[in-house]
Amino acid sequence: MFYKMWTDAENGNNDFVPLEVHWSEVPGRDEDWKEQTIKNTSEQQFLQEFECSFLGSVDTLISPQKIQTIPHKDPIERSAGFDVWERPKKENSYCITVDVARGAQNDYSAFVVFDITTVPYKMVAKYRSNEIKPLIFPDIIYRAAKTYNDAQVLIEINDIGGQIADALHHDMAYENIIQSQVKGRLGQIVSSGFGDGQSDLGIRTTKSLKRIGCSTLKQLIESDKILVPDFDVVVEMSTFIQRGQSFEAEDGGTDDLMMCLVFFAWLTDQQYFKDLTDDDIRKQLFDSQKEIIEADMAPFGFIDDGVHYGEDLNPFVDQDGDYWRPVKNYPDWN
Repeated sequence: MFYKMWTDAENGNNDFVPLEVHWSEVPGRDEDWKEQTIKNTSEQQFLQEFECSFLGSVDTLISPQKIQTIPHKDPIERSAGFDVWERPKKENSYCITVDVARGAQNDYSAFVVFDITTVPYKMVAKYRSNEIKPLIFPDIIYRAAKTYNDAQVLIEINDIGGQIADALHHDMAYENIIQSQVKGRLGQIVSSGFGDGQSDLGIRTTKSLKRIGCSTLKQLIESDKILVPDFDVVVEMSTFIQRGQSFEAEDGGTDDLMMCLVFFAWLTDQQYFKDLTDDDIRKQLFDSQKEIIEADMAPFGFIDDGVHYGEDLNPFVDQDGDYWRPVKNYPDWN
């Protein structure tokens, strides 16, 4: 609550005036005092009590510094678990990722609606409920998908999610459900539903998929390629921690919305998505950091061994000194 009051004050969303006094401005508190305080407690406790670090968890997927700077705002509409930040626009494209629970008040069934028209992608709506029954959930997904211009829908089908996908596809005749297929060494990929092999309506959460999704999501969030205005997502980010080789919610927390983001991040790395949006996010991430990468690379040197290559010695250099590559089996390549 204090974190929300503070950030709302900084963003002008309430009438409070944020006033910060750093611990070092208090007489008698210097670096020696800091070291002694940390020695008697812990660095994490010091950050919470004296640096106004609102995060209680360590080893979060998204860096704590980034989480604390993510701006959030109240939705423009709220109705029975469905929150809206932007209404659908006629010419825009949308994608919905779905995480399904059993509806037993433990985990939440959730989905997130993304505007994928341009980069950065935007979270424009979300649904979350720990009371919704699997029998009713497909109808809510269907209404949201039809509202947002027949959005592409990606459903996690590890448990009862398969029933949700089947109901949406067969009972409600919704066509824009993303299918997946296992392709040997490539692992799980988005499938067109045609060709060889068995396709599933949705995706199965495997270690490989979660690893790729988490890694991609970290890049997208920290480079502002996904804009997330929801306070509930920010809260889940602060408790989505590393456990072994994977990430999940810490004890007492939830990660249903975060998993929706992980599924979406995995999807952005698929060729199907790149063709659908004509946006290769990995190329954009590289291009945005190209100057930094090139600056960090040591310059490549050339060694002159006194041998001058020409047409007679190197068939890949023509008489003008230009490099070219021959095409195999082409009759006139010489």
